[in-house]
Amino acid sequence: MTRPTNPHTPHHTAQAPRDLVGIGIGPFNLSLAALAHPLAELDAVFYEQRPTFDWHPGLLIDGATIQVPFLADLVTLADPTSPWTFLNYLKTRDRLFPFYFAEHFHIQRAEYDAYCRWVADNLPGLHFRHQVDAVRWNPERDLFEVDFTQLDTDSEAPSLGRTYTRNIVLGIGTEPHIPDPLRPLVDTPGVPVIHAADYLDHRDTLLTVDHITVVGSGQSGAEVFLDLLRHRPAGREKLHWIGRTEAFAPMEYSKLGLEHFTPDYTRYFHALPEPVRDNLIAAQWQLHKGIDTHTIAAIHDELYRRTLHGGWPDAVLTPGVHVRTAGRIATSRIELHLEHTQQNTRSRLTTDAVVLATGYRERPLTRLLAGLDPHLRRDSQNRPRIDDEYRLLLDPAITGAIHIQNAAPHTHGVGTPDLGLAAWRSATILNSLTGKEPYPLPHRTAFTTFGLQPHQSQLPPARHPKTLTPLTDGN
Repeated sequence: MTRPTNPHTPHHTAQAPRDLVGIGIGPFNLSLAALAHPLAELDAVFYEQRPTFDWHPGLLIDGATIQVPFLADLVTLADPTSPWTFLNYLKTRDRLFPFYFAEHFHIQRAEYDAYCRWVADNLPGLHFRHQVDAVRWNPERDLFEVDFTQLDTDSEAPSLGRTYTRNIVLGIGTEPHIPDPLRPLVDTPGVPVIHAADYLDHRDTLLTVDHITVVGSGQSGAEVFLDLLRHRPAGREKLHWIGRTEAFAPMEYSKLGLEHFTPDYTRYFHALPEPVRDNLIAAQWQLHKGIDTHTIAAIHDELYRRTLHGGWPDAVLTPGVHVRTAGRIATSRIELHLEHTQQNTRSRLTTDAVVLATGYRERPLTRLLAGLDPHLRRDSQNRPRIDDEYRLLLDPAITGAIHIQNAAPHTHGVGTPDLGLAAWRSATILNSLTGKEPYPLPHRTAFTTFGLQPHQSQLPPARHPKTLTPLTDGN
């Protein structure tokens, strides 16, 4: 079988509560939906406010690859026999042999996006143009209430709806981060200051200006700088690339280093005291905020190529710099006030456009979960407490579960946003929700023993006493 089909007939009615409502359809909840698909006893639905699936469309630069192998698709590392694997996607496109001969272990970002779109287009139970407005607990029905707005299309006006569910999985993702000194410039119309998330939408305009500055020394900043460099004339590049880190540093990609992205390390990290976890997150930036070595090599090769006939390219690369303040000069130019951390010196940089490769932040849960705020358990920094099965810790009076996707670095570590853990996390959540083990997970995943108790890394997550209503056929 190459094209997935629904193995069971939907049995949900307007009044019947769902077993699971997923909020947000990014790669992580899409993974959950794909693995939930064959579980006939689990009545699940997923809501997303966007009209279709898209994954960082502004950064689908030609040649840019994802930083994980193709096996880190939505399902393979939990169920390689699933019809929703990347390899099955290739088969449906008659591309297995070309992929085989291409010998690409890391696929292009645009291809990963196309694969996810294929899953989203064929998987039942996904509802786009549905904006979830609020989540509440209904003690009389012992269920969550999920209020949503069905956004208008060409033929329909917005309409309100409500779904009742026993459990929820939040996968609302992240949003572009704009540093405070540059926020006024971004909010001013006509000023060419954009986040890298919107880079491709503005590339043609950027290439017409005289001088461009890229802010941010991670992977996105490197990819944007390389793409601009390749499109600027030799000797007249007029590019400036600055970043806060002490160097344009490579991402940690040694084989043992990558074991920080295993379930073993995730379990180890979760069991550490809160202050230790917080210190580790800050210290481990190079595990996830560095630059792929191939991208670094491509940048150096392109710069070197431009020296072949003498002279140096008009490009300045300066790490260890942060933007203190920024302002406009007249109506078309931008002045950045810079500070070099190690030298303790300051200077000004005048430029015509700025691309902010300044990363992403988790979308806050406060608005969506305002109705549940009194029931949430929080840590010393007022962050939600999350157990080892990705459940929010709630008041015991709430018998349903709310699981979290990609919003728990403070409890689960640097692997939280990593695509390589998507299938394992989704399987962990589904095992927890069903009270069964539809997806048996490995007891050990790393050669490294984290901590001085080697048996700990070889055990599966502890099973907690269930207070959830056992899942039925959805009635």
